[in-house]
Amino acid sequence: MNATFTETDNRKPLEKYARNLTQLARDNKLEPVINRDSEIREIIRILSRKSKNNPVLVGDPGVGKTALVEGLARKIVEKQVPIDLLGKEVYEIDLASIIAGASYQGQFEKRMKDLLKEINEANGNIIVFIDEIHMLNGMGKNSAESGLDAAQMLKPMLARGQMHMIGATTLKEYKKYIETDPAFERRMQKILINESSVTDTITILRGIKDRFESFHKVKIDDEALVAAAQMSDRYIADRFLPDKAIDLVDEAASAIKVEMNYEPLPLIEIKEKIARLEMEKVALNSSDSTKHEKRIKEINTELTKLNETFSTQEKAWKAAKSKMDKLAEYQERLYDLNHQMDYYNSIADYGKTAEIKYRDIPKLEQEKLELEKTLENSEERLIKNKVTREEIMIVISNWTGIPATKLLKDEREKILNLDKELAKTIKGQDEAIKEIHRIIMRNKANINDLNKPIGSFLFLGPSGVGKTELSRALAAQLFSSENDLIRLDMSEYMEKHSVSKIIGSPPGYIGYESGGQVTEKIRRKPYSILLIDEIEKAHPDVVNIFLQMLDSGRITDAQGREINCKNLIIIMTSNLTAELAHAGASEVEVQEALNKFFRPEFVNRIDSIITFNKLTIEVKEEIARLELAKVAQRLIMNNYHISFDESVVQEMLKKAFNDNFGARPIKRFIQDKIESLLAFEIVNTSMKQDLFYVVYFENGNFTLRKSLPN
Repeated sequence: MNATFTETDNRKPLEKYARNLTQLARDNKLEPVINRDSEIREIIRILSRKSKNNPVLVGDPGVGKTALVEGLARKIVEKQVPIDLLGKEVYEIDLASIIAGASYQGQFEKRMKDLLKEINEANGNIIVFIDEIHMLNGMGKNSAESGLDAAQMLKPMLARGQMHMIGATTLKEYKKYIETDPAFERRMQKILINESSVTDTITILRGIKDRFESFHKVKIDDEALVAAAQMSDRYIADRFLPDKAIDLVDEAASAIKVEMNYEPLPLIEIKEKIARLEMEKVALNSSDSTKHEKRIKEINTELTKLNETFSTQEKAWKAAKSKMDKLAEYQERLYDLNHQMDYYNSIADYGKTAEIKYRDIPKLEQEKLELEKTLENSEERLIKNKVTREEIMIVISNWTGIPATKLLKDEREKILNLDKELAKTIKGQDEAIKEIHRIIMRNKANINDLNKPIGSFLFLGPSGVGKTELSRALAAQLFSSENDLIRLDMSEYMEKHSVSKIIGSPPGYIGYESGGQVTEKIRRKPYSILLIDEIEKAHPDVVNIFLQMLDSGRITDAQGREINCKNLIIIMTSNLTAELAHAGASEVEVQEALNKFFRPEFVNRIDSIITFNKLTIEVKEEIARLELAKVAQRLIMNNYHISFDESVVQEMLKKAFNDNFGARPIKRFIQDKIESLLAFEIVNTSMKQDLFYVVYFENGNFTLRKSLPN
């Protein structure tokens, strides 16, 4: 049985499988391309060659490869190209639409042949742009042994110069797909497209600002554009400029637009107050209204005032919103007029150009300026229509988890008092606390080295003096949670192969796709504390992994991805010099001991090496009181009120501390002697809720007695 398939779509192949970029440029539907003239000239030079006149744009995702081709289409429309390119049409081929639905043998090949035939019949007046050009290799091929793919069908036309083609792909895919087919590669000329610099990105953002303002109907401050370029470069490491900066501005403007379309917060609050009062009024009326007559009158008076306020503010909000919509219309018309002026200038219609430039644009700008003044002079600004630096920072915080927002008054106070708050929890280690406080202050003031982590510390000292506890307390103060502490216990990294736990398994090994345990945690929480506990237990190769992290604020995982570590606080702890500290060794002796164990390049990369003090009697007493206060606090949550006699503290000083173990035994002592006693008294109901008790130590035992409220 013979079967044939006839397509019913009678459009030409280019209409079906491509879009005309030059026509879109004429209609002003393409985004402007700013500050990329050198790259566009390079494309034009290659297109003007006799052979190998097919440029392929190779670069990282987001560097602007597709935008360059759109820029070329604009240049052709504006007649800013050599004579041999004037009048040419640029078509972007949609490869997915060619292969979609090609279910019959030969159907894909026929579509390709029809498309190539139409391009050939245009006599060189069509420039074809294929995004993701690496997809041509193997596209449409039924099996490995036989059949043509799209790349093989293009080769003859490319070789004879019957087709002008521009391709775009990433570095990784060019190497994987294009370089493996030398016959296809040699017919094209590679152009490397580099990431834009921060300065160039700012220029690009200023160029496309009008387009975003007219689309979102908002105003965008210049400082917001500068912040978007600088902050995206600093905080967003796994994407590329200018794409990530453009996305920042777009999302910040979108957030303002969404807020503008909702009722302002003051209006919502008034509505909620009215609703609460109405409910209260109904409840009072349903009961004996004579008893509540006075309150009902008060509610009626308050409701009248609130309704008047709501009505006034609602009118003001709607009027302001209407003006903002009008402002957006002016912005859109100005953008269109500027495009028309450029077009008439390119076709040498200078009369029309002058008319737009000296009559239409100044008139519209004057009307726009008057409307802006009216908005600025309004007494109450219920809605915000401006994107500022603060909105950009909020978006960065949402994307990365980094608190990059401005130092507000309460946060400034928190940072200034950080050392005092830490000292409440960590006793006897004032030097370590002050050093950490200084580092955090430098970071918040943005005067630290941006190419290194926020700070790197090596805490030395005997066990139980507060090295790990200080790290936990710092996480709790900075992030309000100890969960933002990435803890690595180096006793788990004693073998050479433990390196793979940090950066991931090598290619070909199980777990390669999953990435490293540590690098993935840092990617998810780039602003956190990395606690490397007991680093002397780690294998030397594991220690070497941390060198690049300490020096340049980055680490490369097994998949070749660069992980940004510039927003980490790296704290390493070690008991290496504990015996020297007990013996009262000098700093020089401690440094010599470190150099014997660790390599000099590792020690030199650490910002600060801090030796923790031994616990004195006074410090031990403070720790004992602090731990007892924690027990009392936990009991208060269940309405049990307890305090501790001085005899309890003195007994703890005798029995609960050991110079070899520091303060660690104190928790075990409290659990065994005090918490067990309290638990027994609570379970057998001897201890009652909402009453006050005191724990004493007498006759060799801990006892519980009732007391008066203290």
